[in-house]
Order: sequence, then C-alpha cells, then structure tokens
Amino acid sequence: MNTRSLFNRLSRVFRVVLLAGVVTLFAGSMIETSMAQDAPVGEAAAAPKGESKSMMDTLKQGGWVMWPIGAASVLTIYLFIDVMLRTSNNRMSPPEEVEKAQQLFMAGDYVNAYQVMKSTVAPFNNCVKYGLSFVGKGKEQTEEALLVEVGRENARMQNKINYLSVIGVCTPMIGLVGTVVGMMDAFGSLGQSGAGDTAALSNAIGHVLVATASGLIVAIPAFTFFYILRNRLLAKMHVLEDTVLSLFRNMPYEHFHGLEIGEEVTYAALPNWVNEGQPAA
Repeated sequence: MNTRSLFNRLSRVFRVVLLAGVVTLFAGSMIETSMAQDAPVGEAAAAPKGESKSMMDTLKQGGWVMWPIGAASVLTIYLFIDVMLRTSNNRMSPPEEVEKAQQLFMAGDYVNAYQVMKSTVAPFNNCVKYGLSFVGKGKEQTEEALLVEVGRENARMQNKINYLSVIGVCTPMIGLVGTVVGMMDAFGSLGQSGAGDTAALSNAIGHVLVATASGLIVAIPAFTFFYILRNRLLAKMHVLEDTVLSLFRNMPYEHFHGLEIGEEVTYAALPNWVNEGQPAA
C-alpha cells in the first residue's frame, strides 16, 4: 500500500468517525430534549435555583435552530481539514511525480510521460498531461493550455473553500431566526402570565441569546478559515504554475509540429464541402 492510498483510507475513516460522533451527540441531545418535554411542569420548576447548567443544557435551550447550526459547525471543521490536506505540497505537486516527469522529459520520452502522469490523479499530473496534449500546436497554445489547466485546478479547490463563506453568511441568519422565535415566546409568556412568571420569561430570553451567540460562534471561524485557505490556495497555485512551466521551458516545439501526444478524442475535421469537388476513389 503506497502513501497516497493509505492517506485516502485514513481520510475516509476520519470522516466516518466524525459523522458518527456528530450523530451520537445530536441523538443524545434529542433524547434528552424529548424527556425534558415529557416531564411534568412541576418537576422542571422544582429544579434547584443555584444549580449551574451544563453545556448540553445550554445548547438545548437554543431550540431547534441548534441542529442546522451544529451541522454547519461540523461542516466547517471538515472543510478546513480537507482543504488544508488537499493544498499541501504532497497533494498538489507530489515530489515523486515531479521527479518522474523531470526524468522522462530529460530523456525525451514524452509519450511515456503522458501515460505516467495519467496514472496518478493530482493537480501537477493533470496540468502536465494536459500540456503534453498541446505540444504539437506550438509554444503559445501549449503555455496557454497549461495556464488554463492551472486555473481549472484552482477553481475546483476554490469551490470547496467558498462553502465556508456560505456558512459564515447563513449561520448568523439561522441564529436570527432563533432570536425571532425566542422573542415571540417571550412576549407570549408575558401575555399569558404577565411579568410575574420570571422562569418562563428567562427561558425565552435564554433561547434568544443562545441561538444568536451560536450562529456568531460558527460564523466567525468559518470566515477566518475562508480567508486563511484562500490565501494558502493562492500561494500553492503559484508554486504549481512555476513547477509546471519549468518543465516546458526548453521544449523543442519545432519537432512536435503536427504530432498528437495523448488520447484525447478530437472531433474537428475538414469541412465536408472540401471533398465534394474531388473524384471518388
């Protein structure tokens, strides 16, 4: 088992363990919430006033909006770890793949270089493979194709990072929904029992504060991770671009004129009217 397959397997195990932990946590929270709702009102009121609340009690006080906020927090952590690993040098430009490409280029074995680059999925390999398929069209088109492929790899990774921005925008809005619901409950309790029922009023206000704070607590790290990963990706893409272009810097394009390296299917042909005036064979 090579290092890459081991890493992918560990990554899948981490995702399963993380998902199982989240499901267990929220299932326990749901069970406790259901038990608390089924308990008589007198039992809830008889709780000691000086007893401090646990973290789980505080989260349950936030109401149903804690579910999407909790899911967003887990997704934030997952995206941050996943993109950090994907933008490492070993994943962007694996040293062993760079060395293979350099040796094959120096030996002039470009056909074999294409096949070797095709066998491994990595941004560096994708760029080199795509560039080799354009060497028969000249230097300008080859370098343009390399830059296009680098931009494509950047867009693939940026799409993952953009989800952090979405989380940073949406979680405060979800918390605001909890705030509105809590305020409705607070005014409802005031209308039913007046200002004398401080327990119901404080519970509704706690709902408001927990939901709002939870949305902000998730949004702030999400935006922070977004800018950290965006800047990291930009730096890594510059390194990838320099590494790929250095391979093609002294490419003898004059010897590749009209040749096709690669297995990409081309659908362009001569216009059908060109052969209309020629006699049939």
